[in-house]
Amino acid sequence: MAFYDVYSHPALVRYRSSVCAKATLFALICTCLTYIPPLLVAYRSQGFWLKLSSYEEQPVVRFKYELMLMACTSAQGDYVGWSTYLHYNHLLGPRLRIPSVTVREQDQNQDGKLDVLQFEMQLPLRPEEQIYSLQLLLTFSYQLFRMSTVAMQSLVYVHSSSAVPGARLFLSGDLRLQQRAPLPHRGLHNVYNVSVIDSSSPFASDYEFGKILRKYQQRNLTTVLASPLIVWTTGRGSSAPFELSAEIYYSTETVSYRPGFWETIKFAWIQYVSVLLIFLWVFRRIQTFVFEKQLLTTVPTRPIQHYKMH
Repeated sequence: MAFYDVYSHPALVRYRSSVCAKATLFALICTCLTYIPPLLVAYRSQGFWLKLSSYEEQPVVRFKYELMLMACTSAQGDYVGWSTYLHYNHLLGPRLRIPSVTVREQDQNQDGKLDVLQFEMQLPLRPEEQIYSLQLLLTFSYQLFRMSTVAMQSLVYVHSSSAVPGARLFLSGDLRLQQRAPLPHRGLHNVYNVSVIDSSSPFASDYEFGKILRKYQQRNLTTVLASPLIVWTTGRGSSAPFELSAEIYYSTETVSYRPGFWETIKFAWIQYVSVLLIFLWVFRRIQTFVFEKQLLTTVPTRPIQHYKMH
């Protein structure tokens, strides 16, 4: 009669000892050496507690149709300007030049979020005026939703100059987020959801570009025009306006944040278990060798097995 292996399982062997025996002390030491050193190894290997993390998100950006323009028209410092703020235009007086502005925002990939701002401006000038440099502030509404909800108003500063008077300025760049500190992992962050420029002020000092930018740079969250490509074209006719053409892309951002409790524990647990598995395997083999060879006195017991054969 032939026999075949139809099923197999390991036999459980228990090794018993008194509480004060050497075998009990050995088992206790092995248990401590199995679970405590992996924690020390993981902790001392740097980065055990996750203090900073990041994610990618495309922000919801809207141009607020608010801007300030200042253009230098001579080497002596003469300038002209215009803005969407009534008080600033009054302060300009005879230097005010009202341009023709065309703005268009597009959702190029049809995902429900705008991707690019196309800005066109034609600035009228007198025949004797030439543009040597230009400063422009554009304001935006900027929102993030994936982790903490961020709602703020931001701006982009554009500056270009040349020793040769220009007829046209073209620039293209990405609107990028800058952080001085990570965001919280949840909650509402709207401390910067206020106007960057105080349009209600009648004082000229409140409309100085330097003062506006200095105050803006003190914030934790700001936006900048990153790596702009600028083309300065010369040869403007005496009666032709100065032309400005800008393309600003709303890029996907890498946002840093402080992880929450459960994310921190999950990251630490993965590191601990990855080291623990090695120690479990090693000390399991050590204890099996010691107790099977009876290097320490114990009483091995096996479960009673019943075999029935027909």
